[in-house]
Order: sequence, then structure tokens, then C-alpha cells
Amino acid sequence: MAETGASPLPCTPPARSPLFSAEQFMWLTARVLEQRLFAYHFLRGAPDAVEAALDAYRNEDGGYGHALEPDLRGPVSRPLHTAHALRVLDAVGRCGGQRVERVCRYLTSVSTADGALPVVHPSGRGYPAAPLVQGSPTGSDTPAQAASRGSLPATGPVVGLLHRNEVWHAWLFRATDFCWGAVANLEQPRPYEVLAAVAFLDSVPDRPRAEAAADRLGRLVRAQRLVALGPDRPVAGERRVPQQAAHRGDPGPGPHHFPHDFAKSPASLARAWFTDDEMTRSLDHLAAGQQEDGGWPARRRPWAPVPAFEARAMVTIEALCTLRAYGRFVG
Repeated sequence: MAETGASPLPCTPPARSPLFSAEQFMWLTARVLEQRLFAYHFLRGAPDAVEAALDAYRNEDGGYGHALEPDLRGPVSRPLHTAHALRVLDAVGRCGGQRVERVCRYLTSVSTADGALPVVHPSGRGYPAAPLVQGSPTGSDTPAQAASRGSLPATGPVVGLLHRNEVWHAWLFRATDFCWGAVANLEQPRPYEVLAAVAFLDSVPDRPRAEAAADRLGRLVRAQRLVALGPDRPVAGERRVPQQAAHRGDPGPGPHHFPHDFAKSPASLARAWFTDDEMTRSLDHLAAGQQEDGGWPARRRPWAPVPAFEARAMVTIEALCTLRAYGRFVG
């Protein structure tokens, strides 16, 4: 029996098209969650099916675990898993109601003294994790000290998603204040901090303040050469990051970030940071990144075979969604 709300199966995308190749990649390699999310985005799949797959990762405390974010293994709830879950719910229009109320209670329970979320949490100790998400903000903190500090990369995307979906909860007030302060204090930001700031600024209700903060951040991104303005124009003066910095979430010398990484849709405040020509080159580069098996590569630094493999399906969906947002194809 078909699921409630499911649409009739659509026609298969034209053979040899980028979307057809990506579909074959998803059925061959992806987890059930990403298969259903792909079907929702591009094959008229039902949101109920995505929610059912996401439920497998939900814990009794209202958070999410079980390697939902592939770089964090183990069953326990972690803030980064919960951020991932909210992105999925937002994508299918289900980021609200009692489910999100339970999520907010979980976020409250794991927040730091400043009302924000830590990158790491004591509950996750002992389970495998990528070095880039298990370290400390200063490079010399103990795990307990790291878990006591709020993090813009952990907090900003969550706060942005909740505001985007008009969720109001007591947790949001202090977390929003934390994000405003963290964004204002960015002077030599790392790309992952910029991405978190954009996720926050794109959805926070105070639009004039967000636009002013985004304008300042965009000037920093360009002045500090945090973005490659085309595959033939790499970032100049790539800096070498000390080993201890890698343990606070900075991947150091590695894959460059391009305009489409910061401005994932034309509606993003980050879109104003780049000229039309720069955006076109960036999207051309993204489209050309599809590999022979139909998927896009995960540009994060690999640390174990399975997490790197699982991440590719998510990267593929994100690449297709970005290309579609800019009108590169209809699907």
C-alpha cells in the first residue's frame, strides 16, 4: 500500500542527464535517509517517508545520534546531529510542532552557560569522531572545557533554522544573543565560521542588522582571501595552520571554498558578496564536479572510509539543490 500523501511515481529523468546519473548514484550508495530525501527533492517523494527515515536516528532525550552526521559515530545525542536533523526537517517543510519542541528541550539541556551549543558534549566521549569535530576551541582545552564553551558553528545554523521556521522557544533568546555577539567578534574568521554566520544571518528576524553584519563579513571574506573566485583563480597565500588548530575545527590547508559554498541560493545575503561573473564561474565549477559514478565528492578531509563514503550522498543532494536554486536545471 502506498504511503499516505505519496505522489505517483514520476517519469525517470532522461538517461545520461546529470540528474539521472545522480539518481543512480543514490540508489547504489546512499543511506535510506538520503535516498528518501533525494526522492523528495527530485522525484516527488513524500515528506512522510523522509520523516520516517529520520526517526531512526532520534533518541528519547529529543536529540539525534547514531551517526546521523557521519563524522560523529555512536548512538548518543550530539548537538551537530540535531542541527543535521533540523536541516532535514526544514527541507521537507516539517520543522515545527511537537517534534521541534522536543528538540528545543534537548538543546536547552546541553547548552553552555552562555546559552549556546558546544561543538562537543561529554555524552559523546569514547565514540569515534573526526578530529575536526572533537577538539577544543583553543587547541589546549580539556574535553570538559571544550564542552563548556559555546560555538558559533554549532549554534548559528540551529538558531537560523528555528527562526526561518518561526519557531519560538525560550532557548532561542539567549542563543540568538550569543550568535549576534559571535558574528560581531569575527575578525579573522575561518570558512566554517563564515558558513555558520551566513546560516544565522539569512534567517534571523532583524533584517537591517543582519544585512549590515553580512556586508561587513563579506568584506572580510574577500579581504582575507577566504574564497576562490574560480577554479583558475585559487586563493592566494594559503596559510599553514598549526596542528593544534586542526583540533579546534579548522581543517587548515585543504579544499578551497567557492562563492556557491557561501551563497547556496540567490536569496542568501552572501550572494551580494560576488559579481555575476564570479558566481557563474563558481556554479560552472560545481556542475563540473560531478564524478563518473554520478555523485559529487566530499571535500572534507577523510579520516575513516565509511564516514567519507556516507558524506558523499549528502554532498550530492546539496550540490543539486544549489544548482537548481540558480536555475541550472529543472528537477
